[in-house]
Amino acid sequence: MSAEEEEAAAAAAALAMMKEDAGGSGAEADQDVQVHGNMQRVKVYCLTNDGQWDDQGTGHITIDYIEGSKEIALAVVDEVDNDTLLLHHITSDNIYKKQDKTIISWKDPEKELDLLLSFQEAEGCGYIWQNINYLQQKLQSGDLGYGLKDLPSLELSSLPLLLKTVLEWGTKDGTRVAELISQNQDEFFPKLVDLFRTCEGSRNMDDLHMIFRLVKGIISLNNPDIFHKIFSDDFILDIIGALEYDPEVPNVQSHREFVQNQALNEAIHIGNVSVASKIRQTYIIGYIKDVILLNALDGPTVSSLNSIIEWNKPFVVSVLKDDASFIQDLIARITSSNTSAESKSKLVLFLRELCILSKSLEPKGQSQLSRDLIDEGAFNIISDVLQSQDKELFSAGANILVYFVDLHPDLVRTFIANHEENYLEGNSLLEFLVQGMIIDSAEEMLYQSCLKILLGSSDTTTNHQDVVLQVFFDKHIQKLIDVIASSYAPKGIARSTSGSAGVRTMVEQHSAKPETLLKICELLSFCALHHTNRMKIFFATNAMEKILTLTHRREKVLVVAAVQFVRTIIGRKDDFLVDRVIKLNLLKPVIKAFDENGDRDNMLQSVILELLEYIRKENLEPLIEYVAESFWDQLVKFERLQSIQSFKLKYLLMSIKSDVPEKIVESAETKQSTGVVDTRKKADERGADKEQEGYFNKDSDRVDSSTPTMHSQEQSIPARKPVNADEAQVVGNNPDGGRHSPHKKLKSVASASPSRSAKSSEGSGEGDGSRGS
Repeated sequence: MSAEEEEAAAAAAALAMMKEDAGGSGAEADQDVQVHGNMQRVKVYCLTNDGQWDDQGTGHITIDYIEGSKEIALAVVDEVDNDTLLLHHITSDNIYKKQDKTIISWKDPEKELDLLLSFQEAEGCGYIWQNINYLQQKLQSGDLGYGLKDLPSLELSSLPLLLKTVLEWGTKDGTRVAELISQNQDEFFPKLVDLFRTCEGSRNMDDLHMIFRLVKGIISLNNPDIFHKIFSDDFILDIIGALEYDPEVPNVQSHREFVQNQALNEAIHIGNVSVASKIRQTYIIGYIKDVILLNALDGPTVSSLNSIIEWNKPFVVSVLKDDASFIQDLIARITSSNTSAESKSKLVLFLRELCILSKSLEPKGQSQLSRDLIDEGAFNIISDVLQSQDKELFSAGANILVYFVDLHPDLVRTFIANHEENYLEGNSLLEFLVQGMIIDSAEEMLYQSCLKILLGSSDTTTNHQDVVLQVFFDKHIQKLIDVIASSYAPKGIARSTSGSAGVRTMVEQHSAKPETLLKICELLSFCALHHTNRMKIFFATNAMEKILTLTHRREKVLVVAAVQFVRTIIGRKDDFLVDRVIKLNLLKPVIKAFDENGDRDNMLQSVILELLEYIRKENLEPLIEYVAESFWDQLVKFERLQSIQSFKLKYLLMSIKSDVPEKIVESAETKQSTGVVDTRKKADERGADKEQEGYFNKDSDRVDSSTPTMHSQEQSIPARKPVNADEAQVVGNNPDGGRHSPHKKLKSVASASPSRSAKSSEGSGEGDGSRGS
């Protein structure tokens, strides 16, 4: 039987199966098909250029195999003269549409015509529609029997035909192509390698270019059996070699040389053959995917290659973690003085990859490996490579350190506590993390995270945590504060500061990026929150003033960070810290930023209002008095805001609370808080400020083009009458703080417009001495 006869028989079998599926079998099925297949009356319509459906005639419709064309077609024969009204080859493309119960339409891709069949009976329309769908499924699965039968032989003479077949059929029926290759893969790939070597030996570039396209096409078939074969040790180097001859690249690439130097040149001998093979395979697949065929593979193929890599990783590391002699040998070779610099570098990079791969393990296995590495001396290796001038080696050391900090912070703390004093300046692990935040802006978030972990709470009861904190606060925190201070200093001018240990240091002008300053400020807020008592040492000097220089920055995100730092300090409710805030007039830049922000309903306004709300709700009387008497001239512009109204009322009630029954005070507070309209809420209802995001990031020149809406009756809060002589002396001795005269008496708690207070007195004196530099 010829191939044509085989195909015809296969198509006939498919049609017979279609008839059987349609209803019944044997004679009953034949009768059913005769009724439905030959007796269905339809009208054929064709869409004309002017958009009208033209009646082509009425006839009977059938679906049958068209001899000679190797395809199954839908045919309509005229009911009068038996002329063919329509002959359409059914395609697997999704072009057919069923409308209502009696209409099937489509656009014929061959004739570029819009066609429509209008059936006399809905039953007949449903029958034809079902069988079109059935045949489409068969076409898509390749079960009709007239698809690709075999591949051309893999020889030099038939190479063009083989390439054409793989590329063309790979897009139409890649599964069938992959199946044919896999069925004969024991012969196919050895022949392919031999053919490649022959062409490379003769430097036949045309054939080498075809082999490149063939190998690329085979990889694009995305077949696991093919991947298993071509990525094996027997073929993978030749596959890489074939991919060196890209016709779209002018020069021949050197992929094999690079791979052999990187993946096959073992940094350390691995006795387990399977592990060594998987390591090489993982590297080479990644190299093919990310370098050689970058952007040349479709998404599913890339996903399959990634899956192979991700499957190899846990296999490799799960075997190595149980090999105690391998771990010992690895660490010993890195630390040995007999190891060359080049070999040591490769071993450190291997250690980094091992740490990264271990993240694919279960937590128990990951913990076991990391502890074994630490026990063998991994921390000493980290301390050593962090002093390297080689950027790649330095980066590897940083990655390994972050890995251990994340997994075993207590062990890192123990190492720091036991070794910190033996290191020279700049060589310790803490020093590295601090310098990383200051200098390496690309990874400052990573370094900040590590410092937070090390400075945070410990799961153990040892004193190593205290030692780490002592080292950080004695040697390193002042450097972070000085980076903020120097970012505000005039260019070229050094700032002289006094560290916590009394040692004066010079900090040169440092052009720290805003991102770096933000991370430093966040870390200082973290320290103030968790280690308040230790931070007091710095706050006794002018550290808080330095941090608040961020309020003068143009970047609003830094101003917000500075305000949040102040909020953290005040939130500790520590008398010493509150006293420093008042004496150093530290809320002055905060209120100034609030004033200059104007009516913008943005993050800056929100955090400052929240700060004032916190002071009021927590009844921090010294701060309430300080804010009201020092900054009411600025705040009165925003008295329409409920937060400002409530703050004013709190101050007024506080001033006379000793003379007014508590019930009356509470009644007044309730009445005021419920009667005030919060215009910020109205603003929220109108929608957020469209310019907020742009404003938050743009430069602030401290000149606001929008004039804040003034309250209809601008009011100044009269200063609270001093409770005693000592308080009167403290208030009177602070003329530079911007506070109103304490001698103005409060007229009435219910007064809507208290008398305007006198402007703050100007001058110097003892009060200046309490402000700090």
